[in-house]
Amino acid sequence: MNIKQIWNDYGNLLRGFLLSKVNDPEDAEDLLQEILIKTHKNMGSLKDPKKFKGWLFQIARNTLIDYYRKPSKYLSTQSLPELAEISEESTEAQEILRLELSQCIKPFIENLPKIYGEAVEAIDLQGISQKELAKEMGLSHSTVKSRVQRGRQKLAEFFQECCTYELDVRGNIIGYEAKSKCC
Repeated sequence: MNIKQIWNDYGNLLRGFLLSKVNDPEDAEDLLQEILIKTHKNMGSLKDPKKFKGWLFQIARNTLIDYYRKPSKYLSTQSLPELAEISEESTEAQEILRLELSQCIKPFIENLPKIYGEAVEAIDLQGISQKELAKEMGLSHSTVKSRVQRGRQKLAEFFQECCTYELDVRGNIIGYEAKSKCC
């Protein structure tokens, strides 16, 4: 992958991420350039090209941390965000990935057997508790719990057939690549 392709594929995504963390659009553009330079210089250190997106956003998070750590003219005009939020706790990149993948969930849920699809949709998409759903459906809590677990297992199988994805230690998606045009 060359820098032009990286720019075309990820430039807008990175710009949006930076603009959500930096008040000044000019600073965001400077940071974007810095990220692309670091990416170009460090391409050789990427061991698994399938994990490129997560690797790229780690560079972006580290660049933001450096930006806020440096004493500069910017700090006098901006409030300093929590560095922890930008680094470990930052979920911006994960949210972007989650939004992209969420477009796949509905068709997958529709392909589940009805009893599993209804349970997963109610619990995971509508936020209904399992006990509440069990009461509404006139089923035992363990039956609903079992349906949700089986539905989630089947969804995971659909996703594994469709995409290769990378998770962090907490189970959050930090990168993915579609295997086919299934989603």
